[in-house]
This record gives sequence, C-alpha cells and structure tokens, in this order.
Amino acid sequence: MNVALRDIFGFDDLRAGQAEVVAALMEGRSALAIFPTGGGKSLCYQLPAVLLDGTALVVSPLLALMKDQVDGLIAKGVAAARLDSTLSADHYAETLSQLKQGELKLLYVSPEKLANADFQKSLKGVNISLIAVDEAHCISEWGHNFRPDYLKLTTIFRKIRVSRILALTATATPKVETEIRRQFRIAKKDVVKLSFHRPNLDLRITPCSRDNRKSILLEKVSNCAKPAIIYVTRQETAEEIATFLTKQKLNARAYHAGLRSDLRSEIQEEFMGGEIEIVVATIAFGMGVDKSDIRAVFHYNLPKSLEGYTQEIGRAGRDGQPAICDLLACADDQTVLENFIFSDIPSERAVRNLLERVLRLGEIFDVSIYELASTCDIRQTVIETIFTYLEMDGILEVGGKSFDTYRLKLLRPLGALLAGRKSKERKLLEQLFAPMDAEWKWLSVKIPEVASGLGIPPDALRELISELENGGDIALKKSGWRQAYRLKKTDADPKSISAAMAEKLQERETRELARLDQVLALAQGKRCLTQTLLAHFGEKMDEPCGHCDRCRGIAPVKLKRTKPRKISTSEHAQILSLLEDKHAALGTPRQLARFLCGMSSPASMRARLYRNDSYGLLSDLPFAEVEIFAESLF
Repeated sequence: MNVALRDIFGFDDLRAGQAEVVAALMEGRSALAIFPTGGGKSLCYQLPAVLLDGTALVVSPLLALMKDQVDGLIAKGVAAARLDSTLSADHYAETLSQLKQGELKLLYVSPEKLANADFQKSLKGVNISLIAVDEAHCISEWGHNFRPDYLKLTTIFRKIRVSRILALTATATPKVETEIRRQFRIAKKDVVKLSFHRPNLDLRITPCSRDNRKSILLEKVSNCAKPAIIYVTRQETAEEIATFLTKQKLNARAYHAGLRSDLRSEIQEEFMGGEIEIVVATIAFGMGVDKSDIRAVFHYNLPKSLEGYTQEIGRAGRDGQPAICDLLACADDQTVLENFIFSDIPSERAVRNLLERVLRLGEIFDVSIYELASTCDIRQTVIETIFTYLEMDGILEVGGKSFDTYRLKLLRPLGALLAGRKSKERKLLEQLFAPMDAEWKWLSVKIPEVASGLGIPPDALRELISELENGGDIALKKSGWRQAYRLKKTDADPKSISAAMAEKLQERETRELARLDQVLALAQGKRCLTQTLLAHFGEKMDEPCGHCDRCRGIAPVKLKRTKPRKISTSEHAQILSLLEDKHAALGTPRQLARFLCGMSSPASMRARLYRNDSYGLLSDLPFAEVEIFAESLF
C-alpha cells in the first residue's frame, strides 16, 4: 500500500480519516466518509481501486470532476476512464470494451448512466472491486440537493452484487448520515467523520440593503487578497456584478450555466491559472474545482441552505493560509429564494394531469420527459422525481432509453447501398430514403411515424438504421430520447396517487423553506458562527472559534425585508393586456404568477414568453401574494 501511495500518488502518508476509510475497504467492508470540502475524499477510493483486483466504479453527478480526475489518474499511469454524453460513439464503445476486458482500474459514471438498463447489462461479468458514491447526501430527501436517480442506487447495487460501497459527502447532517447508512447498509463503526472546523477561515456577516450592497462589495473586494469567488443566485446578477467590477478596473468574469460550455471551461481554466482574479458565479461554479489559494469567498446573495454555504466557503483557503468568507446579508433576497421554492412545486391538479396521461398509456409504454414537461408545465427534474417515487412504490418499472428522431446522411450512393440486397429489404430502404431531397443532404426520420408508415415495429427500424451505421453506409445523429416503462399496477388510481404525490412534493417545499430559515438564523444569531455551523452538522465545539465576527464582538443585526409595494395601476393594466393574448402557457393562476415573478416554466420557455415585456414584472414581490393577485384575474 505504501509503495502505491508514494509511487503513484506522491504521498508518504495518508491524512487523518483517510487511513480508516481505506482500511475498511481493504478489509471488504463498506464505509461512509464525511469529510469537509478539500478533505481528501478522492484518495479514499483511488488508492483501494489501484490495490484491489477488478474495476472500481465512481458514481458522480459532476462532469467537470470526472474529467479532471480521469485526466489526473491517466497522468499518474492509472488506467481510468469516464462514460458521459460528451464522448464520441467510438470513444464510448472503446471504453466499454476496456471495461469488459478488465483493463480499467477506475470508471467514472453519472447516477443516471448507472440507472440505465443497457449500461447495467454491460456490467455483467465485470469484476467490480468497489463502488464509490460521491455527493452521497443526494440520496436523502433530507439532503439539500436531493436527486431522484440517487434513490435507485441501492436497488442497482444489490442487483449487480457489489461487495464494497464507499459513500462520500462534505455536507451530511445527522439525519442525512443515518439515511445514507441505512440505504447502503454501512455499520456505524465504519463512518469516518472529520471536523468541519477550518481555523484559517474568517467568517463574517455584513448586513446590507439592496441599495448599498453593490458599493459595500466593491470596497471589500478591492481591499481583499485575491483570487476570490463571489456567489450570486441568478445568472443575470452574475453578469451585472462582473460588468460592474470590470468597470471599476477589477479583473472579474461571470460564470453560470447559461454560458456556452466552451466559454465556461475557458473561464475556469483562466481562473485556475491565475489569469482571472475574481469569478462572479452561480453555484454552477466550484464543484470539483481544486484551487488551493482562494483567499476570499463572498456571498452577494443569501445561500439557499447551510449545507450549500458550507460547501461554498469550503473552497477558500485549502492551502491552510488565512481566507475571508463574507456573507452580505440582505433580507430582500429571501423573496427571490422563496419564489424559487414556491414556483418549483406543481399543484395537485398539474400532478394529476401528468399521472392521468402516463398511467393510461398501457402496460408497456415510452415517454419523452421533455414533451411531458412542456405539456403538463412541470419541470423535467420534478417529473423525474415523481417517476422515481412511482418506481419506489412499485407502480412503474423502468426500462431502457431510446431516441425518437434520427438524422441520416448517406456516405455512399443509394444505388450502391441497395445493390445485392434481398427485394424485401431493398424495398424497405427505398421507402425509407424516398423523402430525401438529395443524396448528400441529411434526412430527418421520426422513428414512430416512419416505422408505422413502413409497417414495421419502431425497434426494427432502429435496428435497421443501426446496421447501416455499423456498415459505414450512413452517418447518424440521434435526438429526442424517450424512456420506456412498464406499468406494474394496472389498477393504479391517478387521483389517489396524485394526492399522495402532491403531499410528498409539499413536504419537500416545507423542508426547503426551513433550510432558508436556518441561513437567516445564522446571519442574525448571537452565537459564534463556527459553533452554529458545526452544530448543524452534529459536531460539538466546546469553545467559541475566536476568528469570526461574533467572536470579535460584532453584534448581530436583525435583517428587515422591504415592505412589499403595491401593484401599480399601469402594471395591472399591462397584465390584463397580457391575458387578452390567451397564451396557453399562462392558463392558470400559478402559471401566471410564476411568469410575473420571473420564474420560467417548461411551457413558457417553449413559447418563448421570456421575451415578453411582462416577464418578471413583479419579481420583487413575494410569490404567495402574486399568486393571490393572479387568482383574482381568473
């Protein structure tokens, strides 16, 4: 072990906590590692993966982390790979072949990939040494960023008979820790938990208003050591603040999910290399970014939870040197954050509409989550959560995925492709390519409709097209994926199920609101900030930290929200004019309230209503009040 640790990873010794985790895995037991951000979680599975026979699967939701770690392992001479949507078909097939041949020591996949039935088939006969689950708190509904595909992991692990599981997280409260242990059957003695206390982090709370926050930020950022990250809630805020700082001659760039992926990569690389000093970012930035010398983390907006706040400040001062973590606490942020929570949860009526559509499609069916989201106006992630609940309740059984739109381009003349084929197959291909304008152009094929016109099952058409691609006859692009399901309870009642489902979603809403209240309590509390944070994660600290605002004697300030203004006469008239257009995406009070609060929905996005002048007209008002107003108009 020591030889591998030194020769491959360049360390003489394991850090505190790492030795206990590695020992448990090497002895054949599962373990849970609760390490703060930057605590060295990755080595806990990379070292055993190198030492054990077989391939270690690493389940991670972070594409950037997968790529960085795989590149780093390959540079160290470790056979590692990843399977994700960015790979070409050839690269993907080559990686699967390496997996089956036992040539890989580590393979990184997303939870969605592991849940894929076809991928699970490819694991048959593979010697899996262990499975590491990163961001394991996502398995718990009590966690701050619950992901439905994580719920399926325990069932999958039992199906493929994994002997060792390593769950890893930086943000597990006692309740989440218990849930992870229960789901993955981890003994209490094999939970290794490091302290969340970072003595080099200087925690600060700066109360401010909407009007003075920007000037306060400018003064603080101008006078602090760099590099620095400034976290904001919305993409437009990231752009606004980055532009503002740039005009003040500061080296700042915006980073958010709305940017092109290549631009995000460029900004991240320049920040890592020191060319950019300040990144103004949504929480899309920082996941898996291992930059040790970040000297300051500012929260321009309130974080959504203490778990998120802890992860984000954990990116500062990983080199052990002093770093500032300053939360610019403005109570008016509560309105925007609550609006996000309220607008994300669909009504029971919307859930019933979804289930009535789905549960009446027959015993075997497939659906496009994207199309369902637009039709029912429920976010895709929420629909995926609902379907996962239905799976867990034994109502649905998930099948494989397929694509319903293929684009084909001939790589050789049609005549040459048809030559030597049997008459039946020749006729089928002639019909398939008949709509093509010219042999060098792409042909769009809607699988269900074209298969029906040809008189063959959709899977037979997919197989025919796949054979043409494998034979080098065509180039192929696929889009519009559909998920297959089997209805296990054919007598399922949509009405009763939707009521229970709506109740579960309502509970999620309540939990999210409670998390926001915990952030406000930290910002306004009298107690040592470090002690408060540690207590949230079940860790007791006997003495105040001595290096936060409260320990310095800076008293808390009660945060006051601006009193909601009245909707003006002109706004009222503008909204009435909007309703006269009878947009289908604004057909219910909740849909209208979301739109007026600046919260996009699948239906409004498809209708491009975000371009309308009324979009976000009442975004500064509480969602509950806007919804009451919207109800008065219907």
